[in-house]
Amino acid sequence: MWSIVRQAHNPETNDFQQAQRELLNRYGGAVRRYALAALRNEEAADDVFQEFALRFVRGDFGKANPDKGRFRSFVKTTIYHLIVDQQRKAKKHARATPFRSNTPEPAAPTEEQHGELFTQSWRDDLLARTWTRLEQEQARSGKPYHTALRCRVEFPDLRSPELAEKLSQRLGKPMNAGAARVLLHRARESFAEFLLEEVAHSLPNADRESLQQELIDLNLYEYCRPAFEQRDEE
Repeated sequence: MWSIVRQAHNPETNDFQQAQRELLNRYGGAVRRYALAALRNEEAADDVFQEFALRFVRGDFGKANPDKGRFRSFVKTTIYHLIVDQQRKAKKHARATPFRSNTPEPAAPTEEQHGELFTQSWRDDLLARTWTRLEQEQARSGKPYHTALRCRVEFPDLRSPELAEKLSQRLGKPMNAGAARVLLHRARESFAEFLLEEVAHSLPNADRESLQQELIDLNLYEYCRPAFEQRDEE
């Protein structure tokens, strides 16, 4: 992503605006999730995201240095400080508000805990993107992988005959247990391939070792293991 970061901060390039949109689209979802999880307040989370977007469009992130690590780490640090500022403002406002409760305030999360929270937000955003791609692929190809996998997620304890009955209702055509198992297997394969592509796209160098370590760090390796091993064989 570093080449896109450079384009997004160089107005003289032809792809300047497109690069900005791509980066905001790539990181915006995770930033929103992170801010909302940390602040537990939609309005405050929106304020953090708006400040992040303003700084980005203003060109503040052009100072990011690839030699110091991933751009995602730079984003995480930036959002962490924005969240801390937002929390300080909230505490200042609370102290100025009369009739405060005598209940002590909970301890603020540490920077390490914030790092874990951002990683979880990034992971959740990657999974959400993968679900969207699976849905788009179903609309394009007609293969009901998204419907099958969603049905399994919603009803994780159903046996194959029961799942087949649910799928028959949703797809509007009869399906037996064997066909349901095959469909679900292919849906999982497709989901894993899309997820692997999303993770690889987020890395500046998606070689085997870097990709595997990223999957492990995000606790996504088991999702992608078959697709990852298949990539090695190709």
